[in-house]
This record gives sequence, structure tokens and C-alpha cells, in this order.
Amino acid sequence: MFKRRVLLPALILLSSIFTWSQSASPTPAESRKTSTPYTGDLSVFDSPGRDEKLQINRVMDILEIGPGKTVADIGAGSGWFTVRAARRVTANGKVYAVDINPEATHYIDKRAQKEGLHNVTTILSKPDDPQLPANQIDSVLMLKTYHEIEKPVTLLQNLRGSLRLGARVGIIDRNGNGENHGVGRDVVVREATQAGYTLLSQHDFVKGDGMDYFLVFVVRQ
Repeated sequence: MFKRRVLLPALILLSSIFTWSQSASPTPAESRKTSTPYTGDLSVFDSPGRDEKLQINRVMDILEIGPGKTVADIGAGSGWFTVRAARRVTANGKVYAVDINPEATHYIDKRAQKEGLHNVTTILSKPDDPQLPANQIDSVLMLKTYHEIEKPVTLLQNLRGSLRLGARVGIIDRNGNGENHGVGRDVVVREATQAGYTLLSQHDFVKGDGMDYFLVFVVRQ
């Protein structure tokens, strides 16, 4: 009887300490270093030769972007990828250009109008939620954006409800420490796995210097 009286309070105390330590410590994925989002001249993203360097048509093939598909360009910036995806999906498809910067969404609205692309919709999103419509998206690309996302696991979790069955999520970034406009590919894979995704494929063709990588994920079933 005496042993039971002593052990029970001790177990309760240990359980409380363990629970508090879990809640007090943020997960590494949500506390890592990130780069400051770019807010400068958006035209810099349209540098000559970028299509060839990134092999963007090959990227779209791997993401299964084609006529009639619905695509999300998260961290759309100047809309460089947005307009290319919009042409690829044709008038029967749709592209959502997502950005947290209102100057970027205004820029893309004007660009799409100027280029006669009526299948582009801009979304001024939250930093941890792309705010895309539910169960609509076939393909996603985050092009040199992931290293700027402060809460990547949360964003990826919020993205899941917008994805159709089998949707592909592509992330192109460069190896780095988070603060230098890059993040390690192993970090991205770990965070995506934590958010409920499975790595489908990985590629190194998007830039010749060996620093950039292209990862493709699907939601884990």
C-alpha cells in the first residue's frame, strides 16, 4: 500500500514534466532559419535564358502539367512560371498564382491581362496557408520559394486539402543554411514527410552547378 501511495504521485509528476517539455519545445522544422522574402524589382526573375537553365518544360512534364490541368504557383513572384504553366494547361485549365506580397499579385494580374491569359487567378495568401480552393489542384510548384517559408510544415499541411488525388508537389531550391536563400534538400524531405507527404522523385538537372535540386512529392496515402 505504501509503495502504491509513493509511486502514483511520482508517476503523475514525471508525466506532467514530459508533457510540458514536449509542448514547450517547438519542432525543429518550425523553428529553423529562413531567408527574408524578396520584395525588390520583380522583373529580375525574367532573366534571359532562364527557361533553358531550369529546363522548365521538363519540370512541367514531370509534374504532369498539361491541357485542362489546374496548377498552383506558390511564391509566384513576377509570374514567370505562372504564365508558362497557363499556356501549357490551355484555356481549359487554370493556374493559381499565390504570393504573400500584394505587389506581386498586382504585377501578375497586369501581366496576365497584357499577355492575354484569362486562366490565371491570383491569391494574396497568408505566410503559412496558400488559401487555395479545396480539392482542385493537380500540380504545385514552389520555385526558389521554400527557403523563405517560416512555417513550412504548417503550410504543407494546409496545402493538402487543396490537392486532388495523386497531385504532384514540386519544390525547386538550392542547398543552403536557410539564411542564404537556400535550404538543404534533406531538410525539405524531412519537413514534407512530417507534413504527410512522400518523396516521389528527385532530380538535379535544374541547374548545372550542382547546388539546385528538384524534389517531387505526393500526399502519403
